Amino acid sequence: MRVAIVGAGAVGRSIATELLGNGHSVMLIERNGSRVKPKAVPGAEWVQADACEVSSLEEAQLATCDVVIAATGDDKANLVVSLLAKTEFAVNRVVARVKDPRNEWLYTEAWGVDVAVSTPRVLAALVEEAVTVGDVVRLMSFRKGAANLVEITLAEDTPWVGRPLREVPLPRETVLTTILRGDRVITPAPDEPLEAGDELLFVTHGDIEEELQRTLCPDGSC
Repeated sequence: MRVAIVGAGAVGRSIATELLGNGHSVMLIERNGSRVKPKAVPGAEWVQADACEVSSLEEAQLATCDVVIAATGDDKANLVVSLLAKTEFAVNRVVARVKDPRNEWLYTEAWGVDVAVSTPRVLAALVEEAVTVGDVVRLMSFRKGAANLVEITLAEDTPWVGRPLREVPLPRETVLTTILRGDRVITPAPDEPLEAGDELLFVTHGDIEEELQRTLCPDGSC
C-alpha cells in the first residue's frame, strides 16, 4: 500500500518505520521544518507542507494514497486532514489519532474518519483483555461503532471447551477472525476444537456484544 502519514513527531515516525518494515510505501507530511528529518526514517518520502491546505495535499498527490493516517498532536488538524483526505481526495481508508479523549466523539464518518485511535482507550482495553476472562472486551471500533473488534477469553467451565467451532451458534453479524492460543495464532476452521484460555477475536456490531457473551458463556458459566 501507499500510505501518507501527516505528522512526523515520535508517533508518526514510529508508524512509518513499522509500515516500511512491512513492505509498504510511506510518505511523511510535516509542517514544521525542524521535524523534517529524512535520516530518522530513511526509507520514507518526506514532504514539508501544511496538510490542512488543499493545495499542499494536491502537490503531495494524496489521491494516489490507499491510506491516510492523521497522526499530529492536534485534534483540530487531524480532523481537518481526515475530512480533506476523504472528501477532496477520495482516500479509501482514513485513520486518525485522538489526542484528547474528550474530543473522541468528533472522530466520525462526518469528519471522514474510518478508524479513530485513542491511546487511553486502547491501553484500557489491553489491560482489560489481559486480566478479564469470560467478558467481552472491546478493543477497537470502526465506523462509529457500526462494527467493533472484540475479544473474549474462554474460561475452563464454558460448555464449548473441547467442542468444534462449527457447533458454536454465533449471533448474526458476528465473524470470528482469529484464535490466540499461547504463542499460536490460529485461523478459525469449522473443525477446530476450542480450549480453555483461548482468546477469541471477533468483529461484530455493538448491539450484538451481549448476545455474543451469552452464547459463549450461557447461564453465566464464565
